[in-house]
Amino acid sequence: MICDAHVHFFSPGFFSALGATPEKLAGIGWDDPESTEALAARWVVDLDRHGVDTVALIASLPGDADSVVTAVALHPSRFVGFFMVDPTRDNAVADATRALDRGLRTICLFPAMHRVALHDERVARLFELAAARPGTAVFAHCGALSVGIRRKLRLPSPFDIRFGNPLDLHAVALKFPAVPIVIPHFGAGMLREALMVADLCPNVHLDTSSSNSWIRYTPGLTLEQVFRTALEVIGPDRLLFGTDSSFFPRGWNREVYVQQKAALDGLGVTDADQEKIFAGNFRRLFR
Repeated sequence: MICDAHVHFFSPGFFSALGATPEKLAGIGWDDPESTEALAARWVVDLDRHGVDTVALIASLPGDADSVVTAVALHPSRFVGFFMVDPTRDNAVADATRALDRGLRTICLFPAMHRVALHDERVARLFELAAARPGTAVFAHCGALSVGIRRKLRLPSPFDIRFGNPLDLHAVALKFPAVPIVIPHFGAGMLREALMVADLCPNVHLDTSSSNSWIRYTPGLTLEQVFRTALEVIGPDRLLFGTDSSFFPRGWNREVYVQQKAALDGLGVTDADQEKIFAGNFRRLFR
């Protein structure tokens, strides 16, 4: 069984907010989603084709949570709803509360994008909300941040990765030990810092998603070595497989799965531990 902890739901509202018209999407070789309902149905067909059971579906702009609410309502056994929040907005807690009330499960933070530190009091208020809602997790993107659709559309990306240090999660993770925290992409270039926080805080998890191109920042580092180190430090129970899939016609990015499966096989990781990484840990967190 495969569960994917990291899939972006690029809804019509998402593309509209970026000024990505159907003509512009066609120009970069991407399909227009047509409608939220049609996009959700297309994801289900694609997941079936690849044998993927359940995925975390991420609303990838603040204010687009309703699109994922619709998708989850239509296919509750296939999607777990994640949604992005900008903690600097005055209505951040109210918007997050509304999304959680409507069935979504995880608050997604992109500190480099919104230029807010993870130890900021405005972030702490969102953790307080998650703590008051058992079963709610917090996703915190750390390290290097590059949004492919913005590059393709030649949109500015005024991010500041100084705000994306995993160490900034230490105090808040200790303060809210019942809130599961997910750091995607093994920390996206800050593997050492992500592992330090995860080692000190048992509620911190790492997702394995994307091509992990940040590996090139450390000469000689390989995906196998990344997995080996993560398994040595935090074990197999806090690693969540993910692909970072997002757009059609590509759909679910099977190549990421193939590469990660080969790395784990090469390390001799047992079938039982691989089951945890590829499905079990996700199902335990979001049952």
